[in-house]
Amino acid sequence: MLYDCRSPADRDRGIAAAIEAVKNGELVVLPTDTVYGIGADAFTPYAVKALLDAKGGRHVPPPVLIGSRHTLDGLVYSLPQAARDLVEAFWPGALTIVVEHSPSLRWDLGDTSGTVAVRMPLHPVALEVLRETGPMAVASANKTGQPAALTAEAARDQLAYSVRAYLEAGPCPDPVPSTIVDLTGDAPRVLRQGAVALEKLRDVVPDILAGQGV
Repeated sequence: MLYDCRSPADRDRGIAAAIEAVKNGELVVLPTDTVYGIGADAFTPYAVKALLDAKGGRHVPPPVLIGSRHTLDGLVYSLPQAARDLVEAFWPGALTIVVEHSPSLRWDLGDTSGTVAVRMPLHPVALEVLRETGPMAVASANKTGQPAALTAEAARDQLAYSVRAYLEAGPCPDPVPSTIVDLTGDAPRVLRQGAVALEKLRDVVPDILAGQGV
């Protein structure tokens, strides 16, 4: 079912349907501030598997989206100061941080070696859903090897009936992927250059390193 979140009535119905679907272990497609994402409850292993199966191709552990900065403290055993500074500066926004997650978490995102890539997106629809569902495993809403979906309708063309609710909010205004920073080593390192430029990151964390190819 596709809901046009540009209509207030359809937005309310769509968000309610998406929240219910996630809590039932089903998949949803929702807008973010980068591209549309396909999401599932991060703590429901069969839902995460369904997400990866829907995308097809090579399976890599999906990142996790959260609806508030405070949620991060519940996921991470010990958050480095550099991570706190980056989150304060760039969340909600197009910055993904890789941190060591708490060993007590009961989730199965794949072979992550005890780490998780986490982000708080700057999109009101996504945040409204995430604040009710809790952390969601989310990947770009397209089949592996196909173009990223810039609308929910484009995502539906690829993912069809594998997704319970599609939330349409119009074309992505700035479909640049998030910048990814690894904070699990001795020094913060950029793994992928994206919407947040390296110079802006260094304004906050001067010793951040540029990874290979960045």
